[in-house]
Amino acid sequence: MLEWLLVPLAYLTGSVSSAIIVCRMMGLADPRENGSGNPGATNVMRIGGKKAAAITLAGDALKGLIPVLLAKMLGVDSLVLSFVVFAAFLGHLYPLFFDFKGGKGVATSLGVTLGVAWPLGLAVALTWFVVYKVSKISSLSALVAATVAPLYAWLIVGDSHLIAVFALISLILLWRHKSNIQRLMAGEEK
Repeated sequence: MLEWLLVPLAYLTGSVSSAIIVCRMMGLADPRENGSGNPGATNVMRIGGKKAAAITLAGDALKGLIPVLLAKMLGVDSLVLSFVVFAAFLGHLYPLFFDFKGGKGVATSLGVTLGVAWPLGLAVALTWFVVYKVSKISSLSALVAATVAPLYAWLIVGDSHLIAVFALISLILLWRHKSNIQRLMAGEEK
């Protein structure tokens, strides 16, 4: 029963907004009120450059990675692990500490995939990288990587609970990127 306490702990970890903290520490504008208004690494790059974005990206990935690694270290079953994965991701989207206004979840979803199985995280990251190299569009890269993540989970992990949670995360990522999808379809995405 104690292992289920990892779920709210994962949510609280996910609720720590790297973008807002990094911007405050570096004296930058609040990412929720500038650029795209999204507290994520891409918007932080618009506001504060590559260094601030890299720190944000690392922080967002770590807050997904750490709770999942902790759960695995404690030997939880795949059902509990699936809830931990989703809770960390959900914490980023709807952070308790920042009025439930979070980012889109790309870096945190990468962190949880790396935590579940590093080959899974690597496959997702390589997909993002290849699409970005070809298109130079971060949102398109994230959308493609999110779309194939459940397939990779099926091929690499093979656990039905984890496949289901990655399918759910993929659907949410697509939904959170609906404005990007509209701009992509109109040929207006930067």
